Amino acid sequence: MSALGRVVRAGVRRRRTQSVAVGLAALVATTCSVLGGSLLVASQDPFDQAFDHQHGAHLTARFDGARASADQLAATAHAPGVAAAAGPYRTVTVDPEPGPGLGMPPGVTMGPMTVAGRGSATVGVDNVTLVQGSWPQQPGEVVVDAGYHDQPRGLGGSLRVPGLPGAPTLKVVGLARSVSRTADAWVTPETVAALAAPGSTPGYQMLYRFTDAGSADAMAADRAAVTAAAPAGALTGAQSWLTAKQGSDRNTALFLPFMVAFGLLGMAMSVLVAGNVVAGAVGTATRRIGVLKALGCTPAQVVRAYVAQALVPAAVGTLLGVVVGNALTVPVLATTGSLYGTDTSGLVPWVDVAVAGGTLAAVALVAWAAAARAGRLRTVDALAVGRTAGGTRRDVLAARAAALAARLPLPRPLSLGLAQPFARPARAAGMLAAVLFGTAAAVFAVGMGGTMSWVQEAKSRDAGDVAVHPVRPDGPPGTAPASPVPADRAVVTAALDAQPGTAGYLGNGTEDVTVPGVAGATTVTAFDGDSSRAGYKMVSGRWYRGPGEAVAPSTFLTEASVNLGDQVTFTTHGRAVTVRIVGEVFDPHVQTNELLTDAGSYPPGTAPTPDFWFVKLKPGTDRAGYAAALTAALAPAHMTADTGGPHGSSGSIAALNSLTATLTLLLLVVAGLGVFNTVVLEIRERTRDTGVAKALGMTPAQTVGVVLASVLLTGAVGGAIGLPAGLLLHGLTVPAMGHSAGLNFPPAALDVFGTPALVLLGLGGVPIALLGALLPAVRAARARTVDALRAE
Repeated sequence: MSALGRVVRAGVRRRRTQSVAVGLAALVATTCSVLGGSLLVASQDPFDQAFDHQHGAHLTARFDGARASADQLAATAHAPGVAAAAGPYRTVTVDPEPGPGLGMPPGVTMGPMTVAGRGSATVGVDNVTLVQGSWPQQPGEVVVDAGYHDQPRGLGGSLRVPGLPGAPTLKVVGLARSVSRTADAWVTPETVAALAAPGSTPGYQMLYRFTDAGSADAMAADRAAVTAAAPAGALTGAQSWLTAKQGSDRNTALFLPFMVAFGLLGMAMSVLVAGNVVAGAVGTATRRIGVLKALGCTPAQVVRAYVAQALVPAAVGTLLGVVVGNALTVPVLATTGSLYGTDTSGLVPWVDVAVAGGTLAAVALVAWAAAARAGRLRTVDALAVGRTAGGTRRDVLAARAAALAARLPLPRPLSLGLAQPFARPARAAGMLAAVLFGTAAAVFAVGMGGTMSWVQEAKSRDAGDVAVHPVRPDGPPGTAPASPVPADRAVVTAALDAQPGTAGYLGNGTEDVTVPGVAGATTVTAFDGDSSRAGYKMVSGRWYRGPGEAVAPSTFLTEASVNLGDQVTFTTHGRAVTVRIVGEVFDPHVQTNELLTDAGSYPPGTAPTPDFWFVKLKPGTDRAGYAAALTAALAPAHMTADTGGPHGSSGSIAALNSLTATLTLLLLVVAGLGVFNTVVLEIRERTRDTGVAKALGMTPAQTVGVVLASVLLTGAVGGAIGLPAGLLLHGLTVPAMGHSAGLNFPPAALDVFGTPALVLLGLGGVPIALLGALLPAVRAARARTVDALRAE
């Protein structure tokens, strides 16, 4: 080992606590950055890879077959901006039922299925990838999209299409995946005509790729060009690839702003601690630096030695951070690869290299800036360094601060400690920054916890004291579970009215419908009764007040390209229902294409039958007893009643809360170590002064008081500044998280801090500073007076 290597090794060993602080800070920064960067790449790559591989459709346009001919629609392929096109293909929407061999219980209600007639899976645009089986070759065969809500469990079974002449039957010959979600199933072109209702004309579908489709504005212009090229009024709906892309990475995108915030905090802490450690090492080892230079070390070698003393623990922390960051990334993205059939393990080597290199480069840069002073010191000046106070501005400021503190009506140890930060203002500023970042991290963590609790409450929607729902019969062992017996509304409402303790109830039924321009099925929830107690949280607008009005989450409003006040028409079992959107609700569920409306919005007798009831009880009613009595009354109707209760946290929310707690704890530890490091340096520089004070009668308890008082003011100021910094970080991160996931957070989701919590968090910098300084203070108190007086 070279002489310079021995200097570095001795420095790292001698300052173990400071080395641990640098390593932990680098670990936190690298963990957050690796996780955030990997999520960012992985949330985009699966969709992009699949879209490029399939030559996906930038725009899927649906046309009215009665208003446009195939030749007219084929001519739209030459509209301005169109790079490639496929179609037109005949399309119909059917309501299938499972037949024999499909692996689904008979009688199950399947969602509406949009069927397109295509002769081949590869047509130049939206080249569908077969997952199992083969493409339909003859009439009566069908291949189902792997993303269809009620996906068949096997091949060879059949789908029945009741309500059509002859009750057509389709044989499932394959499963396929279209990243553009252009249809739910595909058949041969001649099969489409057999699936159309009598007197109706099947629609057409055109698939387009454009020269410029990278933004919403560009897509709006492309859609306008296609609309202008088609016959007037022929376009009935259009789906943009940007909408499909946004929905594909909604879950992982939720984590990104959160991880960016913690990554920035961790990076700032690692740079701060590394700079403080190196600057402190140079400041307390001036004579040692002189000895090194006298022994032949050049200024550049001295600088490299002190930079290396910061880089060694930072490299260890960075390596561990890469490992931990990748370990956290894998479970978050466990299901993304299976969704698109791509490799999305989450391990992105270039992200690991970039983050590790960036962290070490930042530490090296700040360490070099702090160590440059060591290189500039003249050897004779460093060897002749003494402890006599000079006449610099810093010395004058320290003297004035000490005189002012002495006049305060405080115990002498406290006044001595309060004046110490002014003797080393730069070092005190570093300690203040550590406390500030620690407090900001704590505030941010509390705010995130409050917001996630609000989200969980919005997701749970505990709308009643008792829930009534159908019983699912148990089938023979080894068979598929049987479907529940449909609810009889009249029987259920009669039992609820007759049951003592019923204060009110709300029923709701759901069904899947199709909405022009929206990919896949849209779930409509039709409420029967006073829905004001449904428990949904509003983002904007208002809850609907009667039939003909509806509310929806922002994800549906975005995908359907509608605003508050616009009308939406959905098709259910061949009937068209039109409602006006009057409010936006917050509903972060997996199925985000939702409409919530009154059952009266449907034509009489056509609304989905309620299969779930929320019951509100009168005050003082025993919930368990009420539920047991109601279950007995509803047993002949195959219904049961359960008491409402707290709902468990969702996986995403639990993961966010766990990450928040872990990373915040690490940042608080780093902040405490930053204070610890600064106090240790101060005590070492003042060892002789402390010995003199002890010789004059200062007790160990007073010594502890002086040290703790020296960080009290810094902790208070750091906490006071850290509070608004944490609030600002929370206020910026939460809306960004919602935007990434396609959600809008209302002000109530951000206003989660009560006055007591704000006061405690504002004072949080004081305990961080005191805890960081406690151990050095105790050590200083236990030091022998004679040893302190002998210190140079």
